[in-house]
Amino acid sequence: MASETTPLPLEGKVAIVTGGSRGLGADMALALAKAGAKVVLIYASHSSANTANNIIKEISSLPHNLTSSAPSSIAIQADLRDPTCFPDIVQKSISLSPSNHINIIVNNAAVQIGLPISEITENDFTDTYSLNILAPMLLLKAALPYLPANSRIINISSVAGRSGFSGLSLYCSSKAALEGLTRSWAAELGSNGTTVNAIACGPIQTDMLDNIPERIKGRQKEDTPVEQRFGTKDEVSEVVVWLAGEGSRWVSGQTVNVSGGWTMY
Repeated sequence: MASETTPLPLEGKVAIVTGGSRGLGADMALALAKAGAKVVLIYASHSSANTANNIIKEISSLPHNLTSSAPSSIAIQADLRDPTCFPDIVQKSISLSPSNHINIIVNNAAVQIGLPISEITENDFTDTYSLNILAPMLLLKAALPYLPANSRIINISSVAGRSGFSGLSLYCSSKAALEGLTRSWAAELGSNGTTVNAIACGPIQTDMLDNIPERIKGRQKEDTPVEQRFGTKDEVSEVVVWLAGEGSRWVSGQTVNVSGGWTMY
């Protein structure tokens, strides 16, 4: 008796993941690939090239990709603060699709600058908002001609977008702005079934968490109702895959709080 194959919910889809070479981004890219998507992994620095290429190799070795000669993923080095990089990203991305489509965009790349107000410079502001806000907008704008009906835009936000953290005014305000963009884009793009949502991540066990003082991390654990622990990367990635799929088709303009109840809204 022939064995049944597990259906791949994102088969035939092309997904762009920014900041995809490490941490949450790498896990999201791999999770989308396991669900059948062809993944475009965007990374910033030359030092991340080996890590990005290792993720591409891992995606290529997934069972459903071994039977095809077509590429299942590509890695693109790009400085998302440079407005001229986006047409190239889009053109390389559509090369993965026979129909020249981009179906899923995950805006994950971000910078977190921790400074008191007295030390913030204009360059700090520009760097933060260029990457955290302007880049997602320019990527979406460049991709619009190639987004078919029922596309999915997923913006990775943070509980910081609705909380006030001392010394993180640039990061918190940029995430609040990203959630505002999410709602406006959802209103603008929904007529053909395209959805736009954000994920507000709570404290997740990644390298970024290592920069948080231990006293604050201890309090965060205590204040998390679900098991008094930090979240894991896969607990975010699974929500990304759900938002990227058909099951979330009636969810748009929302910020999904993925924090174990650390904040509730």
